[in-house]
Amino acid sequence: MIISASRRTDIPAFYADWFMGRVREGFFYRVNPFNSRQVSGFSLKAEDVDAVCFWTKNPRPLMKHLDELDGRGLNYYFQFTLNPYEVVFEPNLPPIAERLACFMELAGRIGAQRVIWRYDPVILSSVTPLSWHLEQAGWIAGQLKGATRRLVFSFCDFYGQGEGRLNRALRDSAIRLEDITAPEHRVTLEGVARVFRDIGDRHGMMIFSCAEQIDLSALGIQHGACIDGALIWRLFGRPAAAKKDKNQRESCGCVESVDLGSYNSCHFGCVYCYANFSPEQIQGNSLRHDRDSPSLLGSCPGEIEIRTSLKKQAGARFSRPGRGRPVTTGV
Repeated sequence: MIISASRRTDIPAFYADWFMGRVREGFFYRVNPFNSRQVSGFSLKAEDVDAVCFWTKNPRPLMKHLDELDGRGLNYYFQFTLNPYEVVFEPNLPPIAERLACFMELAGRIGAQRVIWRYDPVILSSVTPLSWHLEQAGWIAGQLKGATRRLVFSFCDFYGQGEGRLNRALRDSAIRLEDITAPEHRVTLEGVARVFRDIGDRHGMMIFSCAEQIDLSALGIQHGACIDGALIWRLFGRPAAAKKDKNQRESCGCVESVDLGSYNSCHFGCVYCYANFSPEQIQGNSLRHDRDSPSLLGSCPGEIEIRTSLKKQAGARFSRPGRGRPVTTGV
C-alpha cells in the first residue's frame, strides 16, 4: 500500500508533527471530501506501507523527523515543487534561496534519487512569458545539479473550478493569462518541452510530463507518474501497486495510493491550486485541526476498521473514545 501525503495539502510544511503522531500510533483516518460521514482507516505501520510519497513546497518542518522515520523502517520519497514565481502567484512561500538550500540539504540527507523536482505548473502570462520560464528553469536546474535525478513539469490546466479561481485571483491585476495547451499553441508547447528536455540533458535529469494528454515521446519526454510503482520498486525493492489510480484524471499515470490529506488546509495560498477553494474555508479548517486526532481535520467518533491494504479485506478494528485514543477490539 502506498501513502500519498498529500495531493490535498502540504503535510510536511504544515502538519509534520500530526503526521509523526499518526506514524507512532500506526494508523490514520481518511475522510471522504464529498461525504464527511464516510471515513476509512488505514495502517501506517512499516510492514503495511510500501512507501510514502510526500508532496511539498517546504519539507523543512518534517526533516527533523527523518531519522525517526528511518528508524521505524518507513520508505519515503519527495515530490518537491520548486517554482520561481513571485508572490502574485505563490504569496506565502519562503524565499527561493531558502527553498533551494532546503532541497539540496534534503537530497544530501536521503539521496538525489528520492527527491524529485517539480516545476509545476508552467503558467504563461504577460509577466511570466516563455522566455522567462526557460531562463528560470535553466537557472534552477543549474543550482540543483546533482541534487535530483528527475524533473517533472506540467502546464497550467484551464479547466473547471481551477480556472475560475486563478482568474478571480488575478482579476484586479493587469496580468493576462495564456492557455498554452490550446490546439493553436501546439508548436509553442512542443518548443517549451524541447527546451525542458535540453535542460535535463545538460544537468543529468530525466524529464517527465505530469498528467498531460499530449504525447511528447518523440521529444524524449515520457508521461510521468508521481505515485510511481516502478520507481518504488527500484528505490526500495517493494512490489508496489501496478494498477492505475481510477480516482485521478485519465491522463494521470499514478498508480493506486491512499491520500491522507484534506482539501482547504494548505496555508501557502497559491492562486493556481485546485486543492484550496477559499481563504475563508482554510481559516475555518485550521480551527478544526487537532494534532491528536487520527483525521487531519476534526474528529471521527465510532468504530472504524483499520485496513492494511487497498484490497477489500478486514484489518484490525479500533473504537475511539473521546478524541481518538484507539482501543483494540478484535481482528
